[in-house]
Amino acid sequence: MNKSNIKAIFFPVTIFVLLLNVFCFSQNVPILKITDLEKRIKNNSDTTYIVNFWATWCAPCVKELPDFDSISKVYRDEKVKVLLVTMDFKEDLASKVLPFIKAKNIFSEVLLLDEINGNYFIPKVSDAWTGALPATLIINQKKNFNHFFEKKLTYEFLKLELSQIE
Repeated sequence: MNKSNIKAIFFPVTIFVLLLNVFCFSQNVPILKITDLEKRIKNNSDTTYIVNFWATWCAPCVKELPDFDSISKVYRDEKVKVLLVTMDFKEDLASKVLPFIKAKNIFSEVLLLDEINGNYFIPKVSDAWTGALPATLIINQKKNFNHFFEKKLTYEFLKLELSQIE
């Protein structure tokens, strides 16, 4: 085989493997608007939602993700739902977000928030949010529980917050 034949075979095989890697990945990451997220978490159910706003480029965000995943696994049989809402651009979903959550073996549900007007969507999450990441909203509408944090959280802190919901 000469060099041109090797190149002719190598390129299509490489593309196929990359596409297979993306399409075989089991986690689907829906792209949503803030109104979609509001409908999901502000539905007067007795489910507690832990909504973490993060990004692949945010070091403190990346550091706290395993703690959210641990909470998601420990409370999976209870009415507690962890939603990891990435603030990455939707154009980066296939090239950055999907490979990231696969490499980190993320268990929790991941969503991509497609909003660019912070003045519109940030106050819909919390009036206390300046827009900094990481940020987390813990909410249970039925039990009138709504706590917001604009900092990196730990597993122990999240467990303590969950224990306060009556």
